Amino acid sequence: MLETSARLLRLLSLLQTPREWSGAELAAQLAVDVRTVRRDIDKLRALGYPVDATAGAAGYRLGAGAQLPPLLLDDEEAVAVAMGLRTAAGGTIAGIEESSLRALAKLERVLPSRLRHRVTALQTATVAVPDGGPRVDPDTLTAIAAAIRDQHRLRFDYRTHDGESSRRTTEPHRLVHIGRRWYLTGWDVDREDWRTYRVDRLTPRIPTGPRFTPREAPDAAAQVSRGVTTAPYRYQARITLLTSVERAAELIAPTVGVLEAVDPDTCILHTGADSLDALAVHVAGFGFDFRILEPPELAAHLRELATRLHRAAG
Repeated sequence: MLETSARLLRLLSLLQTPREWSGAELAAQLAVDVRTVRRDIDKLRALGYPVDATAGAAGYRLGAGAQLPPLLLDDEEAVAVAMGLRTAAGGTIAGIEESSLRALAKLERVLPSRLRHRVTALQTATVAVPDGGPRVDPDTLTAIAAAIRDQHRLRFDYRTHDGESSRRTTEPHRLVHIGRRWYLTGWDVDREDWRTYRVDRLTPRIPTGPRFTPREAPDAAAQVSRGVTTAPYRYQARITLLTSVERAAELIAPTVGVLEAVDPDTCILHTGADSLDALAVHVAGFGFDFRILEPPELAAHLRELATRLHRAAG
């Protein structure tokens, strides 16, 4: 049987998982009886941990409290949090750099030596390249995330690429972070269609709208990737790559195009560009054999480019 202090830590670790535990389940995990579990639950509550009990089912879960209680992290979670805070300190969310550094300093002070060495090694070996992308207000992200969680319509002012402003009402679906930018996907109520919005170009209006019933939604990541790699461009291309989708994904980022598997040895790339030269040079540099499906003018342009390159090679 575990000592009381070790048992309390083990109990706290179990309660921090996103599920509800019955007294009997906790007793089995801790190798004690249900009465001991009840006493340990009372001790955790006395220490400030808000343990909620479900009436009738004798179920327990860790609830939200008025104050943030200490969290119990295993080794892998502690390393992940430390690296996440370090990344956030130089990320694309405006205003959280200082708070991320403060939280990181607190965490590193209490890390065991074995974990501190792991985190230090990762930090030493990792170099972050400043991306120079648009900064997003964390309050904006929080407001959007809350509307998604609560299934409330989101009203916001939106600024297009051309600088025009409009008011939008959406049923928000997901926040997507791709490349240097944050995007919101949602059902545009007025346009009756799924749309993608740049988060740095929107300003939420408070309060949010009424609740809505979520509808069947497209894959948010694929929707954003397709929107940023094809829709904004003059030429939209579909190209068959004679390689597996897994191998293609190693070289083609989601910000470049959307990959669609055909069979184990073939996939289709959906991409776009404002010039045929850019498209031709780009796909030729992947290192795969390929076939142009559309647009037809890209195939003709590739033949002209091949002729010029052949002459240049003598």
